[in-house]
Amino acid sequence: MIIYEDDEFYVENEKSEIPWLKIFTKEPYRELGDVPKDLRVKIWEVYDAIEDEMRAYYNPKKINMASFANMLPRVHIHVMARFEEDSYFPNPMWGEKLRVAKLNLPDEEKFFKKVKEALQNR
Repeated sequence: MIIYEDDEFYVENEKSEIPWLKIFTKEPYRELGDVPKDLRVKIWEVYDAIEDEMRAYYNPKKINMASFANMLPRVHIHVMARFEEDSYFPNPMWGEKLRVAKLNLPDEEKFFKKVKEALQNR
């Protein structure tokens, strides 16, 4: 589900037990080095806004950021709020599941609204 979109980027929600957003450039650049410098700066502004909102809203133990792009060979960045009580912590979300999650997180729709407002005001 796309929660924010403008002329250069869109932000998509990844269905997961944890808050997990993905930042995509509209243009399907293969590598971060292929992205024009001014657009790379904007990617990190988008990342900063998402991280700030994620930390303020969910108060996670850690924010994880990843950009593998092996399965989907285009620039995109994963931003994930991690909690000691999630199923995989401290492993990556792609790693071995260690437990059944015991999370009681606030409403994600309210979080999406906060992210959208932050991105519109950047």
